[in-house]
Amino acid sequence: MHQHAGPDYDYHHLQHVKEQSRSKKTLWITLLLTLFFTIVEIVGGLLSNSLALLSDSAHMISDVIALGLSMAAIYLATRPPNAKYTFGFLRFEIIASFLNGLALCVIAVGIFAEGIRRFIHPEEMDFKLMLAIASIGFVVNLVLTIVLSRSMKEEENLNVQSALWHFIGDLLSSAGVIIAAIVIYFTDWLFFDPLISIVIGGIIFVGGGKIIKESTVVLMESVPEKFDLDEIRAALATVEGVEDVHEMHLWAISTDHYSLTAHMFVRADIQPFCIILAVNELLKTQYGITHSTIQMEHANIHPHGEYGKQFLRQQEGKLLNV
Repeated sequence: MHQHAGPDYDYHHLQHVKEQSRSKKTLWITLLLTLFFTIVEIVGGLLSNSLALLSDSAHMISDVIALGLSMAAIYLATRPPNAKYTFGFLRFEIIASFLNGLALCVIAVGIFAEGIRRFIHPEEMDFKLMLAIASIGFVVNLVLTIVLSRSMKEEENLNVQSALWHFIGDLLSSAGVIIAAIVIYFTDWLFFDPLISIVIGGIIFVGGGKIIKESTVVLMESVPEKFDLDEIRAALATVEGVEDVHEMHLWAISTDHYSLTAHMFVRADIQPFCIILAVNELLKTQYGITHSTIQMEHANIHPHGEYGKQFLRQQEGKLLNV
């Protein structure tokens, strides 16, 4: 009598789990520091009436939300697959990154609108307080940017990358606020505050757009940039016994978890087990793809409509030429 494997065995071969101890520790440090400084910056921005400082604090709020989503993504990524989520929860990392990017773009549009309003109606501000808080912000963001960039070198993670973009934007905006405060002090050019805030908004928008683009590419199941599908197809066709490769798909589950599926017309005189073994070895050694599903077919039995018929005609033509 055939027994079905229990739930512990159904998915044990699909290790769609991502352990990211370095990323986890890094994000916890950055989240706590960012949360603390966001509060300082909001209070300082309101007291000094500086739009540049408030736009920076708005960006910092988005950082806190972004880092919170990133933390959730990393914890979910360590959960094993189950009967419903057979790829585990790795994809949440990409969803979180998409939401991060979207939040950045929405905040940037808000900063543009307020910046234009203040260009038309300039407002007085407390430049000393503005300068002091911006200077502290610059130091905090510089430390966090260094910490995150080091973490990125150790573990590839789109979430940490999106967080890094947030802090690069923050670093530049803190520098911008410092410049604005100094210029306003020496010249009384009040328009410099909204001008700097609009520049900050532009930086935020570019960073957000980049993150949205990268995460959308993954969500759309497109072939990751590091791979050339035609090159892989040609490499698979060199395996002994493989006559044709079609219905091939390659996509990313998460930043460094890839899956490949392909149908192959194979020679009937070669054991399909041997072909699969060779194919899996080639994918692993040449491309680092360890999760593949290969379907062996014969063009007479699985013709795929016109495709198989055309393939058989080509094979007959080759035999006649010989």
